[in-house]
Amino acid sequence: MTKTIVSVVGARPNFLKTAPLLREFARHPESIKSLLVHTGQHYDYSMSEAFFQDLELPPPDFHLEAGSASHSVQTAKVMTRFEEVALEVRPDWVVVFGDVNSTLACALVCAKERIPLAHVEAGLRSFDKTMPEEINRLLTDQVADLLFVSEPAGVDNLFREGVEKEKVFLVGNIMIDALIQFMERADSSSVLKKLGLNPGTYLVMTMHRAGNVDSQENLMQLVRLVHSISERAPIVFPLHPRTARNLKQFGLMDELQSCSNVKLTAPLGYLDFLFTVKHSLGILSDSGGVQSETTYLNVPCLTFREVTEQPVTVDMGTNTLVGLNSDQILLLVDDILNQKGKKARSIPLWDGQTAERITEVLLNH
Repeated sequence: MTKTIVSVVGARPNFLKTAPLLREFARHPESIKSLLVHTGQHYDYSMSEAFFQDLELPPPDFHLEAGSASHSVQTAKVMTRFEEVALEVRPDWVVVFGDVNSTLACALVCAKERIPLAHVEAGLRSFDKTMPEEINRLLTDQVADLLFVSEPAGVDNLFREGVEKEKVFLVGNIMIDALIQFMERADSSSVLKKLGLNPGTYLVMTMHRAGNVDSQENLMQLVRLVHSISERAPIVFPLHPRTARNLKQFGLMDELQSCSNVKLTAPLGYLDFLFTVKHSLGILSDSGGVQSETTYLNVPCLTFREVTEQPVTVDMGTNTLVGLNSDQILLLVDDILNQKGKKARSIPLWDGQTAERITEVLLNH
């Protein structure tokens, strides 16, 4: 029998996690009818269409065009529009990824309509319920029928929360599948030439989380940090739309642009970003995905958060949690520039075969 599997994407991180799985589904045409739903949570070209091109994703079979709104309104829009798709298709499985609003919205629809649900990147916990992503993770995992976990801590979290053991599968990190799959293409990027930089001479920065960029005080502190760090080394800083909007709203954009050693860019496509990170001295970020990518690439990462949902990147990887502690950040930046940044160890199952393991479970469960 052919199984109909609907994969749901909504935001930039989802695209990376979906690409390897869709590629694996395509290897089983006799067993899988694969459909792709794009909720439209990210709709800006640089945050959506550019990733479809870089990752060779097929056009979505359904586009919900939910757009931007408050968390509640956006979640509600996705729910009502996805319900129509779910009832029309009645898939054997719906696969959701990560912790964005689209993930929770579609998970709730599946729970209400009794449609089997699989959650890729399940079990991750920051234990900080002020983060919207944490709420999305917790609730999605409670209604999912299959939970695909990237690291052992995620398995422990799910068992502690009472999830049945037969639902949980430790399969590895699907973002590493994407990195391995597209690294050769990324190596042909000309982004550094366009930026006028040489490999191994610069740092990379990304910032987008509400706790860092929605607060005028915190964003002001970040701009001052960027200024201090840029006196030590050039910084490539792709601006997330949310960060760019708040910099303008708080009157901080001019101050940031006055830092001559900072290369401000629009959000980079996946291939250009991967190449830029791979050849950097280190990265300063508040992203979840970057913690995984830098660990695999063995590039030091300073994460501007107090907690992480991926403790393996700290315990075995290159990740260091620094919050907004300016003194600690500057000391660790100096370590990175002096080649004393953290080094990674090999993490089990981060081997580029996660999509294969997930597909096997979906076909045989």
